Parts: sequence; structure tokens; C-alpha cells
Amino acid sequence: MYPNAYNVYKSNSVNYASKEQLLLMLVEGAVKFAKIGRQAMVDKDIEKANSSLIRTQDIFTELMVSLDTTQGEWTKQMLSIYEFIKRQLVQANLKKDVKIMDEIIPLIEDVSNLWHDAYKEAKRQG
Repeated sequence: MYPNAYNVYKSNSVNYASKEQLLLMLVEGAVKFAKIGRQAMVDKDIEKANSSLIRTQDIFTELMVSLDTTQGEWTKQMLSIYEFIKRQLVQANLKKDVKIMDEIIPLIEDVSNLWHDAYKEAKRQG
């Protein structure tokens, strides 16, 4: 019973989330899967590393296509950051390079923190 209830809850939280909440879920997922992928590399679990890093890459692809670059210079800068992260994730996955992950995870965390801070500020203002 509980696993099914949890899946219903997860599904509903995504289905009824605002655009902003979905963005936060994406960036949180990116941090989570990047860290899982890194640990899988350390553990020599190639399949898990690959699938986790592909999920992280997919999240950044989604972030890239959903970014409205007509909203000013900062959105173009965010797109560049997303592209850089995605390229590094591809390289880390191809080479199974923990060092690349150690360099990129803090940047992914910064992106997540940025969007969380922006969400808090927007809620505070309005």
C-alpha cells in the first residue's frame, strides 16, 4: 500500500506544481542525480553512473529549452552556464572522471541555490 500511495503523492505533486515549483524540482533533481552519478563512479557501478548522469544531462536540456532568452542578458548567461554544465557532464560520463564531477557538482548546486533564492525573493515580493 505505501509504495503506491507514495507514487500517487509524487505524481500529484508534479501534476499540480506551479511552473516555478517544477523548476525547483528540476534543479534539486540535477543535484541529486549528479551526486548519485559521482558516487556510482567511485563505486565502479558504470551502469548506475551512466544512467544518473544522463538524467542530469536531460534535466539541463529541459532547463535550456525552457529558458526564455528574450528576457535579458542574464538569461543568455544562464544558457551558457547550462551548456557548460551539460558538456562537462557528457565528458565526465564518457571518461567516468570523478575529478570533473568534483568540479561541476558545486556549480550545479550554485544553479539550484540561485533558483531557490529567486523563488523565495519572488514569493516575498508578491
